[in-house]
Amino acid sequence: MCGIVGFTGEAQAAPILLDGLARLEYRGYDSAGIAVKNADSDRIEVVKVKGRLKQLAEKTDNGCSVPGSCGIGHTRWATHGEPSMVNAHPHVSDNQNVIVVHNGIIENYQELKDRLIKKGYSFYSQTDTEVVTKLLDYYYAKYQGDALEAIVKVMMRVRGSYALGIMLKAEPGIIYSARKDSPLIVGHSEQGNFIASDVPAILKYTRSVYYIDNLEIARLSGSEISFYNIDKEEISKEPVEIKWDAEAAEKGGYEHFMMKEIQEQPRAVRDTIGSCVRDGVIDLSALGLSDGDIRGISRIYIVACGSAYHVGVAAKYVIENLAKIPVEVDLASEFRYRGPLLEEHSVVVIISQSGETADSLAALREAKSRGVRTLAIVNVVGSSIAREADNVFYTLAGPEIAVATTKAYSTQLIAAYLLAIQFAFVRGAIDGARYHGLVEELGTLPDKISRVLDDKERIQWFASKFANVHDIFFIGRGLDYAISLEGSLKMKEISYVHSEAYAAGELKHGTISLVEDGTLVVSVLTQGQLFEKMISNMVEVKSRGAYLMGLTTYGNYSIEDTADFTVYVPKTDPCFTTSLAIVPLQLMGYYVSCAKGLDVDKPRNLAKSVTVE
Repeated sequence: MCGIVGFTGEAQAAPILLDGLARLEYRGYDSAGIAVKNADSDRIEVVKVKGRLKQLAEKTDNGCSVPGSCGIGHTRWATHGEPSMVNAHPHVSDNQNVIVVHNGIIENYQELKDRLIKKGYSFYSQTDTEVVTKLLDYYYAKYQGDALEAIVKVMMRVRGSYALGIMLKAEPGIIYSARKDSPLIVGHSEQGNFIASDVPAILKYTRSVYYIDNLEIARLSGSEISFYNIDKEEISKEPVEIKWDAEAAEKGGYEHFMMKEIQEQPRAVRDTIGSCVRDGVIDLSALGLSDGDIRGISRIYIVACGSAYHVGVAAKYVIENLAKIPVEVDLASEFRYRGPLLEEHSVVVIISQSGETADSLAALREAKSRGVRTLAIVNVVGSSIAREADNVFYTLAGPEIAVATTKAYSTQLIAAYLLAIQFAFVRGAIDGARYHGLVEELGTLPDKISRVLDDKERIQWFASKFANVHDIFFIGRGLDYAISLEGSLKMKEISYVHSEAYAAGELKHGTISLVEDGTLVVSVLTQGQLFEKMISNMVEVKSRGAYLMGLTTYGNYSIEDTADFTVYVPKTDPCFTTSLAIVPLQLMGYYVSCAKGLDVDKPRNLAKSVTVE
């Protein structure tokens, strides 16, 4: 959630920190701050604001008024303590010997705080981060300036998750970092070295990054980087080259990142298909899944959060329909706590855009502790989930900056389709003709998504007409219910309109009592065998005064006898309709948000990567 950036090197640090933090704004925050060591004095300048980075830039003259070539910066999402300048990071010890920025949650902070108070420490904020800062100060003094020993002692004492950026007054030009369960990377360039909580923060300066594993420490100077395990043993790491460039994380002329990413879906889908399909044949060898492994699977458990969970709901329909394997879908936040009964020859599929989602990572570890194979579908190479899973399917969405996911969701769907088709063929659930027909149809999806995008002006007109609506219901059956779930989430995420998705057959079990004159109901009808039943549900709500938007495939023109407004998408295999039908609903959420003048890319109270439970 929060953002961390650190730099030490030859250049002025403050402008780099501000620039890097700006590239992490999508993660969500309510306050910001930087700390910079001035080489001409012992002083470390700390500047903090409540509010947006723009205010921090104004307060520091875009960093020019805070000289120094070593610094750390942070954008905070309030957990312990309200959003305020006092609670904002960086936090400092009483004598300013220790300065810390921190992502994550320290679960035993109150216990540690009580002990530190008994040792004479006082506290100015409500945060768990200040506790870590002063605990580090305590050990730093106890071990007579041995920074590595002090950091290890802190790591052994705290419980919870953390990514730490640390500066010490006694060690000018040096940044330390440590992590457990919260993402943190180290970057190297000729001008200096970096820490960051995500790649976009430093991509402008370097593509060479190191991933810090759990319970590891990094020590950065302007010219050197050293890594240590929790036993203080120096360890070696190989850098990873980031393939996408800085321009991929820029708006590229679009007003918002979200619209740019919606428009990038044909390319992202094509790239993800191309990563596994060669000469009309699916090749999953890069995942490490053999045909024998696939034949031995008795059950699939899909675990995810938010939009990734909705991919899981769609995947359940497709996998069971094609491969005839039983599939269960769990919210990651609930998976561990229901005491899941995992079959011996099953596989747990973890879906996560960032690869750092805290609940999903915990679910993966729970599955591994039970001895069950894990398969990750993630977009970020080297992320925690990718490193810990037994097998990994990398989606090729590229960097996704807007909080509301679009292209990452679409590439996750493609991964699910590819797995379903290959599993079905290897297990003999479909024959060669059906297999090649599905693979061929899969290859048509990018162009068909482009055709849907060509109709965006009609969606914009409709969205502007209903920008002030208070309630929206999305209804569908089968795969159309999965589409409805994601369409509803897009609407509520960025437009703040109350919206709900329902399996259409459940309307009469209570929900229809909420429908009144003018209620907007979005009906999704892409599954031919359920078309007539959906028309009946539409008639039910229309008779109660609903205004109906229909979403169906070309050829189903009889829907216009019932719907007040209709959107059509190209025909495809019924298993793949989610990829096409979701696009108008993404556009609808986007245009409603624009019409209301909201911050599309950074909706209130939300963060891109949820790294705490």
